[in-house]
Amino acid sequence: MASEAARRRFEQWALPHLDDAYSLARWLAGDASDAEDIVQDAMLRVLNARDDVRIEHPRAWILTIVRNAAYSWLEKNRPRAVLAVGDAEDAETHPDALASGGAPSAEEALIAEANQESVRTAIAELPLPLRETLVLREINELSYREIASALNVPVGTVMSRLARARAQLVAKLGAPG
Repeated sequence: MASEAARRRFEQWALPHLDDAYSLARWLAGDASDAEDIVQDAMLRVLNARDDVRIEHPRAWILTIVRNAAYSWLEKNRPRAVLAVGDAEDAETHPDALASGGAPSAEEALIAEANQESVRTAIAELPLPLRETLVLREINELSYREIASALNVPVGTVMSRLARARAQLVAKLGAPG
């Protein structure tokens, strides 16, 4: 049974970041159902964390636990070959993707849908370390320091991975503009 302090910590720190946790798990696992299992495991880990643990960045701490839970789950439930590829079928779409001042025409909607699918596919094809760094920065909007803390790597590594991930996306999708 969790202590009262653990329950308060969970309500205060974990619940506000549940959507981010699920989003990261979906990107890492490539499947909504698997992501639900991963997040459930991660939230149990958060609830059962020691009461004396000191957390400076709750969001980064939660996402670190989700990341670790995802890797544990994937290692247990999937062959290594699946880890490198991923599936972006459940990828999120940005709400402003079609912002053009009014309802898009049928042609604009088809083009936007094709562009979104191209981006989702290109992200899913990134190597896992680059993909997780990009997702934490661009989708979960973590700072470089928070990402470094979540991934347990130096800030320079985060910057390098982001640069490489973005360069690979540009190479696959073409330069904007």
